[in-house]
Amino acid sequence: MKRRTFNKNAIVTGLGVGLTGLKGCTSSNKKSEAQTVDDMPFFKLSLAQWSIHKMIREEGLDPYAFADKAKKWGFAGLEYVSQLYQDGLQKSSSISVGLQQMVKQLKVRSDDNGLENLIMMVDLPPGEGDMAVLDETLRKKAIENHFPYVEATAALGCHSMRVNMFGELDPGNWKSTAVDALGELGEYAASGNVNILIENHGYLSSNAPLLMEVINEVNLPNCGTLPDFGNFCLKRADDQRWGTACIEEYDKYKGVEELMPAAKAVSAKSYDFDADGNETSIDYQRMLKIVKNAGYTGYIGVEYEGNRLSEEKGIIATKELLVNIGKTLA
Repeated sequence: MKRRTFNKNAIVTGLGVGLTGLKGCTSSNKKSEAQTVDDMPFFKLSLAQWSIHKMIREEGLDPYAFADKAKKWGFAGLEYVSQLYQDGLQKSSSISVGLQQMVKQLKVRSDDNGLENLIMMVDLPPGEGDMAVLDETLRKKAIENHFPYVEATAALGCHSMRVNMFGELDPGNWKSTAVDALGELGEYAASGNVNILIENHGYLSSNAPLLMEVINEVNLPNCGTLPDFGNFCLKRADDQRWGTACIEEYDKYKGVEELMPAAKAVSAKSYDFDADGNETSIDYQRMLKIVKNAGYTGYIGVEYEGNRLSEEKGIIATKELLVNIGKTLA
């Protein structure tokens, strides 16, 4: 597959963003003014927009209010979810034009709140975004469908774009197609100083050793992982991608430890909490020790995905748990 790069100058001009706003291909380790050493011994806090997807989809919250909410709750960094802007993008004359308009609005909101744009999480529909497929024509099209999002990620000033790596279910086929797809997309993104991150997000992408084989074979400095404390389901009932019971799961602690050497971001998934404020299904003390032992000092993103607590209460509970445990690991 022919490797391509995008014209960074043309993209940022079209989006109305100066080149000085683009980040380098590393996770951000800059200490935010909103946080002190006492607050965060070894990491900083960001908010994953998926934590408020119910507010947006069910309660009518404007997705562009994300930065306002994150600032109110005491976060310093922002992790955007592309699918939460999909309605607006589909109404535009093209995805590229829609993304330009989206970036302009998001930059105003993040700048007004003094927050750092970190990651664009891209979830393209099946058939449009499945890059680990054997059919080369379909794979090439899925890779190219991600190009405008790479450009938007660069213009927004995020250091990384998170992608899914769905497709083949045979491990050998998945590895070879994932290597090809990540290599193609990674080289394209490098010209815009954007990292491409694969998250453990179900099926073979949640097989940590296999994913690390892909990362190591691609061997590009801007290609890495986004370890998530949850999301280690390898197989669901009826072979569904989402929404059915998990019938095979990879060990989450082992998985995070295996993914950390290539991590450029970390996601603190949470579902529910006990009376003492501990997550009921994930040992956060153990997880944070793994992260700290890996030498990671960047942002940890809060991603609440529970049902019992409201999204706001779940976000705050996750944040407080991270802060409290983080102080003990100084």
